[in-house]
Amino acid sequence: MSWLLVAVALAAASASAEVYKVGDSTGWTTLGNFNYKQWAAAKNFRLGDIIVFEYNAQFHNVMQVTHAEYRACNTTSPKATYTTGNDSITLTRRGHHYYFCGVPGHCQSGQKVDINVPRLAVRAPSPSELASPMVPATPANPPSTNAGVAASPTTGVLLATMVLFLGDLLFSHRS
Repeated sequence: MSWLLVAVALAAASASAEVYKVGDSTGWTTLGNFNYKQWAAAKNFRLGDIIVFEYNAQFHNVMQVTHAEYRACNTTSPKATYTTGNDSITLTRRGHHYYFCGVPGHCQSGQKVDINVPRLAVRAPSPSELASPMVPATPANPPSTNAGVAASPTTGVLLATMVLFLGDLLFSHRS
């Protein structure tokens, strides 16, 4: 049952996923002393969001690492290594996701980023979803078990938000 809840939560989250290019127009590089820590702190990452690392694959890569490896710029045993120059990674779990460039000296010079997906974070409905009118049931409509409740984008967003919140509650009590 819990795997089904996770699947529903991820599907709901990905329906409103944001795509973030790491470093924005600067991309993933050592040029210009870009502050990736400051960049990530200004973002509001959620489950289902996609982070994209764009870089010259001749000079850089992306390694996903543990917190200890991140702090020490230790490249010996990454969780994953990406080398395409255009790597898209979907955020599928809450907490910190640590990445750096594994080319010698690059991490030490600041080419590293900590992407944090907060524990109970859920994406709020957009203004356009909130402004979408709900159509009330009319006598011409056949009766149903949910008479008076009309489906709308807002209803879907609220349902997805509830599913994510309940999933967080279930999983936070297990750990």
